[in-house]
Amino acid sequence: MQTRKLGPDLVVSSIGLGCMGMSEFYGEGDDAESMNVIHRAIDLGVTFFDTADMYGVGRNETLLGKALKAKRDGVVVATKFGNVRGPNGERLGINGRPDYVKKACDDSLTRLGIEVIDLYYQHRVDPNVPIEDTVGAMSRLVEAGKVRYLGLSEAAPATIRKAHATHPIAALQTEYSLWSREPEEEILPTLRELGIGFVPYSPLGRGFLTGRFKTPDDLPDGDFRKGSPRFTGANFTKNLKLVEIVEALAKRKGATASQLALAWVLAQGSDVAPIPGTKRVRYLEENADAVHVELSPDDLGELDEAFGAEAVAGTRYPEAAMKAVNL
Repeated sequence: MQTRKLGPDLVVSSIGLGCMGMSEFYGEGDDAESMNVIHRAIDLGVTFFDTADMYGVGRNETLLGKALKAKRDGVVVATKFGNVRGPNGERLGINGRPDYVKKACDDSLTRLGIEVIDLYYQHRVDPNVPIEDTVGAMSRLVEAGKVRYLGLSEAAPATIRKAHATHPIAALQTEYSLWSREPEEEILPTLRELGIGFVPYSPLGRGFLTGRFKTPDDLPDGDFRKGSPRFTGANFTKNLKLVEIVEALAKRKGATASQLALAWVLAQGSDVAPIPGTKRVRYLEENADAVHVELSPDDLGELDEAFGAEAVAGTRYPEAAMKAVNL
């Protein structure tokens, strides 16, 4: 496994592990198997693990903390706050108030069973709280030794600039893949101007780009993707044509579709560290091997041409959720 640097100092594995689906959103989970995945990831040299307090209403942080209990050294733990949920999973909105920031951090530390969070993100920007106030509260967590580095998720360029002026931001996390390329317009140039690392989540298009789903019925019961515009109706059928292009090129390269899609993300810059999620060891191993897939300029050009601005059908979230991103 290779490494990359986020911001001036934070070194992480080139490919991290997104843990969200182990506890919620992608059908039933299996904690024992998920712990096997985390342990195998460490064996493979993966050092970058991503969770959030809202995943499984805290259960995902507890799971990751349990899995890392005797394996904390050399591991970068990233978690997020801001999407507030009730005890029964109900969505209670976004909270970036300074008093909440401190409480959320303390609660995450308890669930994770660690003394310091390596990378602490604001999960979504609170439109009712100045970003300077939220990041100011986050910076006090650094001063208190509870957090090492700060990050933002789904923030707009102007917000990133204000936040970074308040306290250095090490990384921005946003959805980015062959079929979600919006960050290329303004976000990535802003990050590179400021020296901030980029952490793409869903770099496999929430699994669509792996080629494992041939019809919407292939999605498991309870899977939130069943309500995603890109996974429904005519959009699904149109987007499947894009997957066929990925599969064809992957076959020529002696790789899987997943590896090719990840290799494309990795090729976008040495400051880019994707965090594909999985709850199966075999998919983890497949993803980790993507670091060995080399794409030529012709390969990259072929993919760029296929995944143009109008190629993908449907937004990446339903309409209501789209209103909370890029603020």
